[in-house]
Amino acid sequence: MKQENNCALPQEGAFRTTIGGQALIEGILMRGPEKQAIVVRNQEGELEVKEQTLKLIKDRYPILGLPFLRGVVNFLASLVEGVKALMWSAEFYPDEEEEKPPSKFETWLEKHFGSEGLMKWVIGFSVVVGIAFAIALFIILPTLATSALLYFFPDAPMWLRNLLEGVLKLVIFFLYLFLCSRLKDIHRTFQYHGAEHKTIFCYERGLELTVENARRMPRHHPRCGTSFLILVVIVSVFLYSVLPWSSTSLRVVFKLLLLPLVMGISYELLKWCGRSDNIATRIIRQPGIWVQHLTVFEPDDSMIEVAIAALAGLFWASTESVSSTISIRRSKVMPSASTWPTSAVSLAASSSHGAATASVSAAMDASSPPRSALNAGSSKSL
Repeated sequence: MKQENNCALPQEGAFRTTIGGQALIEGILMRGPEKQAIVVRNQEGELEVKEQTLKLIKDRYPILGLPFLRGVVNFLASLVEGVKALMWSAEFYPDEEEEKPPSKFETWLEKHFGSEGLMKWVIGFSVVVGIAFAIALFIILPTLATSALLYFFPDAPMWLRNLLEGVLKLVIFFLYLFLCSRLKDIHRTFQYHGAEHKTIFCYERGLELTVENARRMPRHHPRCGTSFLILVVIVSVFLYSVLPWSSTSLRVVFKLLLLPLVMGISYELLKWCGRSDNIATRIIRQPGIWVQHLTVFEPDDSMIEVAIAALAGLFWASTESVSSTISIRRSKVMPSASTWPTSAVSLAASSSHGAATASVSAAMDASSPPRSALNAGSSKSL
């Protein structure tokens, strides 16, 4: 079957939604306005499903749902949920090496806080490491490198410093994504990323949710978290260019202080591009579409099956019909932290920044009612 052109612009009359997702280890997380569903294909080929009703912090504190504030809040919430989902998916693919006994520190944590407490510690550590890694790579490193280059040119104008910092940040960003995409395991995760996009596109266009229909959908989506990433980089380049100080330490401090504003602006731009289609939004989202060539790859049919099952998990009726055609096991509880493989913890720590940005689009608040196409097509899709 001929595949459609890889265009990320919605077709005229298509159903607009803010359903989004995140690629996991042999699985996908789909998130809607009211709940999220995680589906992982285990080593026996069965689909493990976990559905959760969302508890949004903005429901308790409405002020956090205001424009610009909600970008930072949703980013952090997506980061935490993304790390949880990533660790849960890693549970089904433990290390082949012999498991090492827990360290004294792990034993102490579990003794004093229990398995649930240990889980919170590990997730918190992973989030902190992910944020610190992103700050070091995309803020501190370009600033230090620029200062080192301009050390030999003390009379260089400020505009040259800002230009060099911006160019270095973009180079580091693209090099990071390119190197990640060359790793075998991450490349496969990026294929699941493509399956997520294709399935969401199929749903948004009102088509029957089958592997055949999803396969011919575009793999690049305008609300992808990669688009959020490049928007953050571009907005930061422009916003940081107004900093008047040449001191390296001052520039780093004020960049960190401005980071929430950068994220808030980027989030609002992404949200606007997701709900509007005009010349301005097409220009703004085009860099994100280009960058997705490094983070979104063509999936195989088994990956699309996982994506369809995850999307079906957002709606009660359809998950039962999916279960009738493929072996699915439901799980309502996160596996105990004491049973997590070491690789899951380290992988989550190293990938938490990407995990959050990949699911930023899923954190956007909107009402997306179930479609009859979903209920009708899910039982035929697997």
